[in-house]
Amino acid sequence: MGFWDRYAVPAIVSCACTSKPVMRQRAKVVPEAAGAVLELGCGAGTNFALYDPARVTRLHAVEPAPGMVARARERARHTAIMDRVQFHETGGESLPLENESIDTAVVTFVLCTIPDWGRALREVRRVLKPGGRVLFSEHGLAPDADVARWQQRIEPVWTRVFGGCHLTRQPVAMLANSGFRVDRLETMYLPSTPRFAGFASWGAAVPS
Repeated sequence: MGFWDRYAVPAIVSCACTSKPVMRQRAKVVPEAAGAVLELGCGAGTNFALYDPARVTRLHAVEPAPGMVARARERARHTAIMDRVQFHETGGESLPLENESIDTAVVTFVLCTIPDWGRALREVRRVLKPGGRVLFSEHGLAPDADVARWQQRIEPVWTRVFGGCHLTRQPVAMLANSGFRVDRLETMYLPSTPRFAGFASWGAAVPS
């Protein structure tokens, strides 16, 4: 891992992922998490303060990047759930969790970066309890053709600069293709955000 990936990428991604529009999106879904929670790609722990400590019994924070884990550990120390956070320094493609052990999976602004997203979502499905659900908030391919063309042009460079982030993935279709049914969905372009990076979708999904 080079200097850019170890030091620059965590700082850049953390800044982008804590913008006001993105934080408002996170706040629409994260407080709903309850019981044993899996957060797929916790990054720098940006969501930690949004969890309701009265609802969360355990938070399994999964993150493969050492630089992000270091930031997340520090952030966890300043939250009301600090004694309930268990870190797993690994990718989402192989979760170190038992079958049907998770009540809620939280997936926010991470499906754009996971190399084998299909395998990761199948792992999420494996660890969810019967009746469990996925709370998601993501960005991805825009519905407007002119915006989508710009996303396709920019993506090769964007992906290298922003830690593997893809602009053209389609999170709702990705969930559907991995054994989930999206039963609540909202979309919009985020305010004060370039349209090529700001088409957001959020809601909830359950195993189909």
